[in-house]
Amino acid sequence: MMTHMNFKQGIKAFGEQGSDTMLKELNQLYEQKALLPLRKEDMSYKQRKKALRYLMFLKEKRDCTIKARGCADGRSQWEYTTRSDTSSPMVSLEAMMMSCAIDAKENRHVAIADIPGAFLHADMDEEVHMLLEGKIAELIVKLDPKLYHKYIWENEKGQPMLYVRLKKAL
Repeated sequence: MMTHMNFKQGIKAFGEQGSDTMLKELNQLYEQKALLPLRKEDMSYKQRKKALRYLMFLKEKRDCTIKARGCADGRSQWEYTTRSDTSSPMVSLEAMMMSCAIDAKENRHVAIADIPGAFLHADMDEEVHMLLEGKIAELIVKLDPKLYHKYIWENEKGQPMLYVRLKKAL
């Protein structure tokens, strides 16, 4: 099993299969209407400066399939928000192990469920902007060229860029 790779390393390692997997991950955002594209010119300097970068990681799973995971890089928020306001709630290892021990002792039946794109079911209650860069911006345009193409701009290196407002939790 391989470790996580950033999207550039993943595309290099997995080629077209990596791009297809990234497109599938971005399609979740598109289907859930999680992103509202914005024109760079319609955003203030402060909004552009505070925009979170979108990160994508690829991994080869044990069954040899490729998995992509996208997330917002919230490190820049640390300057003006508390960690508890920017992190996702997570069960502690101790609490999970305690629950497993109780379930085993009481002979409980346990089921496991996965909710695809679980965070994408929660509406955002604050204004958060995100910047999609390079290959990621190119791929999201493929999902709906009529919607996204007019919002794409190029940075000084000629890379496609896209600002979005988050409508769903990421």
